[in-house]
Formats: sequence, structure tokens, C-alpha cells
Amino acid sequence: MKRGLCLLALFLVGLTVFRARAQEYVRPPADLDRLVQELFAEIQSDQVPYEDLYETLLQYYQTPLNLNTASREELRGLLLFSEAQISHLLEHRQRRGSLISLYELQSIQGFDTRSIYRVAPFVTVLAGAGGSRVPLWQRMAREDNNALFVRYERVVQQRRGYTPADSSRGGLASRYLGSPDKLLVRYRVSHARDFSLGLTAEKDAGEQLTWSPATRRYGADFYSAHFLLQERGKLKTLAIGDYQLQFGQGLLLSSGLQVGKGAETITTIRRSSLGVRAYSSVLESAFFRGAAATVAVVPTIRATAFVSRKRVDASVQSATDSLAQFDEFSSGLLLTGFHRTANELANRQALRETIGGGNLSYVSRSGHFSAGLTAVNTHFDTPIQRRAELYNRYEFRGRDNLAVGAHYSYVVRNLLLFGETARSTGGGIGSVNGLLASLTPNVDASVLYRHYRRDFHTFYGNALSENTRNINETGLYAGLKVRPLARWEVSAYYDQFWFPWVKYQVSAPSQGYDWLVRLTFTPAKTSLLYAQFRSRVKEYDARSPAAPRPVRMPVATVRHSLLLFYDTSPTLSLSLRTRVQGTRYRADGGPLRTGYVLAQDASVTVSRYLRLSGRYALFDTDDYDTRQYVFEQDVLYAFSIPALSGQGTRVYAIAEVKCTRHLTLWLRYAETHYRHQQSVGSGLEEIQGPVRGEVKAQVRYKF
Repeated sequence: MKRGLCLLALFLVGLTVFRARAQEYVRPPADLDRLVQELFAEIQSDQVPYEDLYETLLQYYQTPLNLNTASREELRGLLLFSEAQISHLLEHRQRRGSLISLYELQSIQGFDTRSIYRVAPFVTVLAGAGGSRVPLWQRMAREDNNALFVRYERVVQQRRGYTPADSSRGGLASRYLGSPDKLLVRYRVSHARDFSLGLTAEKDAGEQLTWSPATRRYGADFYSAHFLLQERGKLKTLAIGDYQLQFGQGLLLSSGLQVGKGAETITTIRRSSLGVRAYSSVLESAFFRGAAATVAVVPTIRATAFVSRKRVDASVQSATDSLAQFDEFSSGLLLTGFHRTANELANRQALRETIGGGNLSYVSRSGHFSAGLTAVNTHFDTPIQRRAELYNRYEFRGRDNLAVGAHYSYVVRNLLLFGETARSTGGGIGSVNGLLASLTPNVDASVLYRHYRRDFHTFYGNALSENTRNINETGLYAGLKVRPLARWEVSAYYDQFWFPWVKYQVSAPSQGYDWLVRLTFTPAKTSLLYAQFRSRVKEYDARSPAAPRPVRMPVATVRHSLLLFYDTSPTLSLSLRTRVQGTRYRADGGPLRTGYVLAQDASVTVSRYLRLSGRYALFDTDDYDTRQYVFEQDVLYAFSIPALSGQGTRVYAIAEVKCTRHLTLWLRYAETHYRHQQSVGSGLEEIQGPVRGEVKAQVRYKF
């Protein structure tokens, strides 16, 4: 009898372990749209690098983070773990060994059902770093994360830029030189902590497919390629081709998940020193091209060296004054990546940029303390000379800029202290310092102070700021997150900022503030309900009617935004989302202007081979200042966040078809119909008629 009970007990234990290990490979699909909406507050900007954000999230999904081997910095880089959760996880690993199943997180302090469900698509639990070291080509051939993507996009209606040039006004008007088709080809094979190989080719709408070595055009307009190796003894990372760098708080070198201020008020204000990362996105200005390597000098010290040399877009001019400082100069770098017209082609790759530098980092054996030094030297073959405007007085001028900085991070109990300070050529100082604290198991707080002098220059930095660049700004940010009851969460932040020097369209020192409150209720792991209010006050120039001659002076512009969002899955195959958001905007004490959008989404899994998604939205805004940005589902590796302005409807439909085990097809059609308008868009993008429709098709072949 006892023997039978023992055998039964062993059988049940074995079955439990087997089921836990089997579940290891069944991760839930990544819902990037919902996740990004949780991390961001309310998108009212077209300057956020969404491509890089989606690319990084998808790479985490394709090559999930191993919770049994991930370092503190790697766990921070995902932005989904609080500092207390990271500490409790590392302590659990030290005391009890590796996790057997992802669901073991439920036994670790600080992890609830919602947080586990949110990170599940991007993490895994494996016994070790990997299997035996078979030859690299064999590992690549056997790798499951090995796929080729081909994508096609086009606006259905004809735009002015594709019509014959009009010479009735005495000259030929500018027109796009290429076809309205947008094409993308991407191949990538990668394995976490091992290797990554990728190639990307892209042609934007309006660009030409042409072979012209004399003008450095070889078919597609943009190419990107990389090869990356990791964990080869003391050689921790080697990157050849295109890559990104992230150290400290991103003051000098920043890439990846940089979401800034948002509804996630705690974890997103810090940055992680992830070092060298492969680059496979299509942003044409946010990467380095050359080689980079990281070496472990000793177990606690790592050294990184990098060199990059590439051509960048710029407007190069010849000086007309014989006494000018430079005979030939550039008025600034161009970051759009578009080369559709003769003028845009003239600026294509007009400037050669050479960058070199390195980082030396120390991490204590416990992982609680880290510090590092970073140096970045940038050289342009043609000097940069800004226009003679007052707001450009302290902008970068010349050929060379050397920036040197130091960063630190220290964990003491439930408190994380972090920061980075740097100095650029000319003496400009930039500094960002903050703390994260778990005041109680249900209360987290964050504080961050930043100061970027008006003569501080960094070209690849992206520390937290109100401006699009880390220059001419001082600010103080405070965030709070409270979980008063199970399934309830309140998050809030307040950010006060000052601009000591004038800016474009701001002719005097100015200031402002920004605050947000979000109340979230999670009735189940597949449902989410939240209400959010945001207020933002910022100063811009306006004419003063009281002056003898109207002069421009900064006045406050006020924007209040309300957002209601509900996401639920009544069944395993059906998902529904309802979104209502509105904006009230007032500038220079003028009339109150408003805008709103109401959107209803639905996704249904018809079978294991077919999934359908769609949206119907109504929008009504008084003008472009009250435009509404709304996330949309898209094909894999793509994003869509249109700016809705005016009055009308927005609809889209997506079909995802799994044709075979290796081949998947996506089809997408989106259409915006405007009321009371005879045309859509302006300039070369203008369409005659009230409708703008877009088609998109993508195929993926997994080898």
C-alpha cells in the first residue's frame, strides 16, 4: 500500500514538472498595441521613434529573455519589471536556484497575475544559456527564429506628387521621381545571447528603384545589414555592420525602448546599459555603421570600443561672403529619410559622419552597484553652420564634437539611485539623476531631475526630456503608482520644466508643466479598463495686440486630454476594444477648440489558419492643433498611428492567413473618409476628393 502511494506521488510530481516544462514553449502571443498603450500616456506627437520601439518589442518576443540567466540590467531593459520585482527575482534565483516554470513567478514577492501575464510573451525559463557549441552555420540553419519578410504598401488614390508637372506658372513644379509603391524586404536569423544576422532593403513611396553608382544608389534607396556574435568567452559582443549603443541613462548613447513620460510612471524614466545591440529597423538616422566590440577585462569590468563611418542627409551650401568662417557648410542634418524629389536627392548622403569612442563599465558581483565612463567623438567632413537666428546661437557649429560622461546605478534595499553627467565640446553640461523607491509592497515612487545646458550637444543621446533633444532644458519629474486593492491601480506623474534660452517659435525663456492621472481596473487577465486625464501647459509665441507694433512673446497654450479604454476577450477567439478620447485646446487666451475620436476594434480567430481584425472610428476635431493620434493594429513588424484631423470616419481591416507551416500572409486595407472636404492633404501629398485609402500586403517565410 505504501509503495503504491509513493509511486502515485512520484507520478503526480513527474506529471507536474512535465506539464510545467511543456508549458515553457507555449507563450501567449504578443499584444504589442495593448502593451504600448500601457507604456505610453496619450500619443500627441509624431516625433517618437515608433519603428525602433516596435522592433525592440518584437525582438524580445522572437528571442525572449531567459529569466534564469538575465542580468539586472537586461531585466530593466524590458521596462515591464519594477525594481522591487527584479530584486526579488534575483534573490529567489540565488536562494532556490533556477526557475522550473514561468508560473513559479507567482510564488515570488511582488508578482501578481497581471504583471506575469504582461511579461509572459517576452520572457522564457530555460535551464541554461544554450546547448552545445556546434558550428555557427549549423546553429543558424537549425534556428527557429529565421524568417524572410516581403512587404508592399500603396495609397490607392493619386496624389499631386505623382501627376505630370505643371508648367503653366512659368516653371516646372516639383514632383516625386519614383512610383507610389513602398517596398520592404527583410531577412533575419537570430538567437538570444548567441548570434544575429540580418539584411534590410527599403524603398519609400516616391523614391526611385535605380542603379546609379555615381550617385551612390544601388536599387533600393536604403540598405541595412548586420552580423552580431555574443558570449564567446571574454568577447561578450562583436557587431559588424549596423548597430546601436545604449549606456547609462542615454545621455550620450541611447536606443531601444525609450518611451519617456507615459502612463507607466515608474520604470520608463530609467535607462539600462544594454551595450551593443543589432540594428535591423528602417530608421535611416538612428544607428551606427562600422564595428563595435565588448570585452570582459575581468568578471566585473567590461570595455566597449566602437567606430562608425557613414553618410548622412544634410543641406550643404557654399558661402557667399569671402570673410565667412567656412567656404562650404551644412545648415543642419536632415532626419526624414525621404529622397523623393530632386531637392531631397540633392541632400541625400551629402555629409560624411565619422564617430569613434568607447565605454568602460564596472558592475559589482552582487549587481547592486554599477558605474561607467563613456566617450563619443563625432566628426563631419563638412562643417555645420546654423542659420543666423537667435535661437541657433548656442547650437553646435563646426566639424568636431567630443562628449565625455560618467554614469552610475546603486541599489540599496528598496531604493534605486541612478544618473549620468556629461560634458561636450565648448563646455556644455548635461546631467540627469533620479531614484525609484518601493515605499510599500503596493506603493512605488520615482523622482528625476534633469539639466541640459543650452550649449550641451549630443547627437545620439535621448535621455528623458520635454524637448526632442537633450538641450536647453531643466526639469523635475515625480511619479507615483499605488495598488490600493487587488486588480486596481492608480498611476500619476507631475513634470515641471523650464527652457532658459529661446527656442524655435519661442522668443524668450519659457516654462510649462505636464501631469497625468490614470485609474486602471483589471477584472481578469484578459480584460483591462482604464480612465486617464492629462493636462499640459507650454508656452509658444503669440502676437501682442497691445504693443505699438505687434511683437511676438511667449504665452501659455493649454491642452487637456481625456481617455477611456476598455479591452476584453469574451471568448478565446474574440477580442473587443473600445476607445474614447478627447482634447480641449486653448492658445493665447483665444477660443476653446476641441477634438475627439471614438473607436471600436474587434479581432476574431476564425480557425488556426485565419485571424481577422478591424476597426471603425468616428473623429471630429476643430483644427490640426486638436488632432487625435490612435494606435492601430498592423501587419507584423509594422506600425500605424495616423493623425486624425477634421471630421470623418476611419476604418481598417486585417486578415492574417497561415498558408502553410512556413508561410504566413497578411492583408490590410485602411480608409479615411472626410466630411465637408474637397481634398485631403497638402502639397505633393494632396488628393482630390474626400477619401484616402491604403493597401498593405506582407508575406513571411520561416525557414
